[in-house]
Amino acid sequence: MQSSRQIAEIATFQSFANCYLREVNPGIRAMHRAAGGAVDCVEWSLPRQQMILRAEVTSPSLCGPHHFGRVWGRGVSDATWRQIELISALHILVHECYRQVDEAKADVLRGFELELLMRVLESYQQTALYIDRAAPEPADGDHFIEAEQSLVFGHWQHPTPKSRQGMTYWQQESYAPELGGQFKLNYFAAKRGDIRHDCARAVAAPEIVRSLVGPDANGIALGDDDYLLPMHPLQAEALLLDPDIRGMLGEGRLRHLGPAGPAFTATSSVRTVYGADAGWMLKFSLPVRITNSVRLNRRQELEAGVAMAKLIDRIGFAERSRNFRIIQDPAYITLELPGRSESGFEVILRENPFADGGGRGVVTVAALTADPLPGLVSRLERLVRTVAARTGESLLDATHLWFRRYLDCAVEPLIRLYDDYGIALEAHQQNSLLDVGTGYPSVSYYRDNQGFYLSERYRSLIAGHVPETQTIASLYFAESEIRDRFAYYLIVNQVFSVISRMGHDGLCDESLLLRELRAHLERYATRMSGAGRDFARHVLDMPTIVSKANLTTRLYDVDELQSSNAPSLYRPVPNPLRAPAVLTAPRTDHAIAS
Repeated sequence: MQSSRQIAEIATFQSFANCYLREVNPGIRAMHRAAGGAVDCVEWSLPRQQMILRAEVTSPSLCGPHHFGRVWGRGVSDATWRQIELISALHILVHECYRQVDEAKADVLRGFELELLMRVLESYQQTALYIDRAAPEPADGDHFIEAEQSLVFGHWQHPTPKSRQGMTYWQQESYAPELGGQFKLNYFAAKRGDIRHDCARAVAAPEIVRSLVGPDANGIALGDDDYLLPMHPLQAEALLLDPDIRGMLGEGRLRHLGPAGPAFTATSSVRTVYGADAGWMLKFSLPVRITNSVRLNRRQELEAGVAMAKLIDRIGFAERSRNFRIIQDPAYITLELPGRSESGFEVILRENPFADGGGRGVVTVAALTADPLPGLVSRLERLVRTVAARTGESLLDATHLWFRRYLDCAVEPLIRLYDDYGIALEAHQQNSLLDVGTGYPSVSYYRDNQGFYLSERYRSLIAGHVPETQTIASLYFAESEIRDRFAYYLIVNQVFSVISRMGHDGLCDESLLLRELRAHLERYATRMSGAGRDFARHVLDMPTIVSKANLTTRLYDVDELQSSNAPSLYRPVPNPLRAPAVLTAPRTDHAIAS
């Protein structure tokens, strides 16, 4: 039986190696003679270190992550292969990345290299901890928050998926979603003249905040000129050290009231928190660097959440979309500080459709497609096998039906929204939720006010509904840029993760599911007439598709949310929908593992 350390090492190497394949060196396929027979490998030539490295591919994928096993290496003049520990092999790959660049920048790059190694090892340590503490599979099906807190391995397309700089080991017990801790929010009282807030609903943001405190609100002494500000405890600690905030506290314009109200717990994003009985989730800034970025709520994001809630309401989206819903961020509240665009108090108020017993059977796509712990099956495989056994369908038929229903609720409505109104969503697997309470997907949900892309082509239509969208920076994009990003988030990050999961689990050959996806996109292109049609044709016809360059971002220690060169965060990779196996495979040619 593998230890948590061994499992974490495999996961850490696998995440890094898949990024290395996509962004640095695709390697070549090779057969390696090992104990037990020949094994399929990826072979990398590492000329700066005069080495050749081979990584065993235990389960390949056409469109998602490969699964890796053992690693061997040898010098270029040496005929003998020796097995290398996975973390050591990862270190070798990191070293090679930095040896391929300008020697004149060696000192700066060495600093970047050590920073990346530190994050890799930190991510590995966190993964091992989360494996040790992983909750058992729920006997009566998944609940929204259980699935949110189950992601022990993190994003497969990221070299440091569980890196969280700025959160100590003892703080993780309360604030890391994987450990399921609960905590009360910290509250401040501020003068109304220092508060900025807005809401697209009938109730004002300060009233929403007051309602969240519950019975404890009666014990909070507020003056007639005061408003409450809720805050994540980690962010409250950081704010209390801010000189400008300390100045306001000293003047009496701001008071720290401390913890109050019911308990909240972290969702998969870490900084968005959920309360089982609260009608709202709250999204905070955090003084923590999570994967690529310090997570901050920017002023334009607060305003975008309100504007997009108005837009979604005014186009009658809820009435015309029964199997796809947008979880809106229609309100915000923050403290104004002269001379600063953000104070750190920026709080986004997100509707919570999963309170008061709701959310049973609602699972993030990231949790559905995550690698299972050794000896277990993935959530997705468990679902498909359960519905096949219940309905009497063959495993293959149940797999195809599940995938079609998934496309019907999680893909077609998003492309239709883009076609009709020029609204594209950053629908990656963590932002996308599925209601699988009956086994098959019935409703899809989208969340995140940072992830709206409005097409310049539709500007007059959109501005006719909500004029203020034109005053919010970085909300409108050229259609060519939207196509690339939409293709990455919806297709590469989300749909391909479902396909590769089904392939790794032996439910269906990936090429058949990619053909199914092609058929659906062809239908969309036929039935649509605007940006959605063009998007579908783009994904179908282009030899490459855009992927996010998370390793490159990490190599140069870039905070993607602060980067002024966002397009460089994305790069073309071969489009699996154009692979020969997909274009030529007969529909009945499939391999199913029982």
